[in-house]
Parts: sequence; structure tokens; C-alpha cells
Amino acid sequence: MRCPHCHFHDSKVLDSRPAEDGQAIRRRRECLQCHKRFTSYERVEEAPLWVVKKDGRREGFDRQKILRGLLTACEKRPIALAELEAATNAVERTIRDQGLEEVPTRVIGEAVMSRLRQLDEVAYVRFASVYRQFTDVEGFRQELERLIQAHSSPEPQ
Repeated sequence: MRCPHCHFHDSKVLDSRPAEDGQAIRRRRECLQCHKRFTSYERVEEAPLWVVKKDGRREGFDRQKILRGLLTACEKRPIALAELEAATNAVERTIRDQGLEEVPTRVIGEAVMSRLRQLDEVAYVRFASVYRQFTDVEGFRQELERLIQAHSSPEPQ
């Protein structure tokens, strides 16, 4: 593995452990030239997944976009990065488990909103405001009413 500091082509593995709910292996490495340490992740190479945008364009699935969206929605909220990474993994797994080669952005957005709703309702409303393109206070009010109604209805047993 190439060192990100000095770009030397070889390093030694100091530690390996499962990461991302067993979906990856986290390796702590040390460069054999500059002796700086860095972390790498090893994942199974998934089949290509294409995202179909609202305007019909297609682009490759990028899990980092999901994580960035979660980070933005959860800014200044008491949510650990590990929780957001787990939510990103869960969303990706939900999408990939459908076995599709192409997935509409709507499916991804709804999966993200479902996970966010479980994590933090303030972050959920923030994400919903962007995802559902609220143009005024009325959009916020309607979303808040849906949340309140969900709290007041009895939970299934």
C-alpha cells in the first residue's frame, strides 16, 4: 500500500480488525520509509450500482455522498461519527440488498430519511427540508405534524 505521506510503495500492517459492522477490515499501517502511520480499509468490491437522478441522468453510487448528507444534517447535534457511518452502511446495505443495477435517488433519499428519523428528529427535519425541497415554513410545519402524529399513534407490537 502506497504511503499517503511520502508515497513510498510499501508498508507493514501493525493491526487489523473488522470495521463497519463486518463490511470492511480496518488496517493500521506503518510506512517502511518515513515510518509514519496511516489507516486503510479493505472492502469487498461490490457490483456497480447506478443512481438514476431526477432528470434521468445516471451516475455511479457514492456512499460518501450519503455520509456527507448525514454529516450536514447532524451538524451541532449529539451524534457520534460512528453512528453516522453505521447509518451510511445500513442505507447502502438496504439499497444493495434489493439486487438492482440502478436505483432512483428517491429510494436512497427515503432510506436516509428512515435512518435519520431513528437517530435524531432534528437532523431528520433538516435533511427532509433539503431532500423534499421545502420552499416555505408550511413544508416544515407539515413534516413536524407527521412526526408528532407518529409519536401519538400507538406503536405496533
